[in-house]
Amino acid sequence: MKVLGFGDNIVDRFVDRGVDYPGGNSVNVAVYASRLGVEAAYLGVFGDDDLGRFLRESIAAEGVAVDRCVVRAGESGVSHLRVDDGDRVFLGWNGGGVTVREPLVLDDDLLRYAGGFDLVHSSVYSRSEPELPKLAALGRLVGFDLSSEEEYRTPAYLDRVCPYADLVLLSCSHLSADATVELLAEAVGRGAGLALGTRGVHGAIATDGRVTVAGSARLVEGAIVDTMGCGDAFLAGFAVSLLRDGWAADVRPDRGMIERALRGGAQSAFEQCFVEGAFGHGRASVTTM
Repeated sequence: MKVLGFGDNIVDRFVDRGVDYPGGNSVNVAVYASRLGVEAAYLGVFGDDDLGRFLRESIAAEGVAVDRCVVRAGESGVSHLRVDDGDRVFLGWNGGGVTVREPLVLDDDLLRYAGGFDLVHSSVYSRSEPELPKLAALGRLVGFDLSSEEEYRTPAYLDRVCPYADLVLLSCSHLSADATVELLAEAVGRGAGLALGTRGVHGAIATDGRVTVAGSARLVEGAIVDTMGCGDAFLAGFAVSLLRDGWAADVRPDRGMIERALRGGAQSAFEQCFVEGAFGHGRASVTTM
């Protein structure tokens, strides 16, 4: 099994700790898949600044291949956060830097490379929407994180993504179970093969339009480090479980596969609660907010 994270990378700057951590949705999923024993790679754009080197070296140190990435002149993306009682609080970002401003366009060579993976995962923060039809045409699985912002839940946006995605993740901690099911059903109705809604301590729900399965969260007893990366960890655990059960572009998961995947995702998210930043590798921030 091979998983490719395609798109965003960013430095998560915790202003309360004065520490920078490597991260980014596409990066995190690749790193977590690697930690679960899957061969993984990351494909995206790094800035040519010191933070870009920091990101690249940290990702490579996790055993995730970065050799097909591109370095462009410009600044790296930086998000500013703090932790309140274990929960991360987003304070703002610089727009993602050159990674988002000049994202990769998949030419024939890069498409051949991406075609060597079982699952290619991207996100709303990657500006990868124009590349999704190309990825879907490869006959490989495509995953996409739709995050929690309302701008990524409009019919127009869902229609740009869902027809080309075998798995979409939606963060639904702020929604009731019924509202989550309704949203997931809309994503599937607009073309997604499988929709997963994570609901924090209330667990997660997944549907493919035929079966809908709810899973419980594994609750943490005592203090946690922070919640950074928990959604990405859930997605990685969920997807890797499905892949191990034989999920493929031409193999739809059955109820048992989805139930096991929900348990795998919950376990991965639980373990992530005890990790600093997205996957460690913190270093002192050069500047603070």
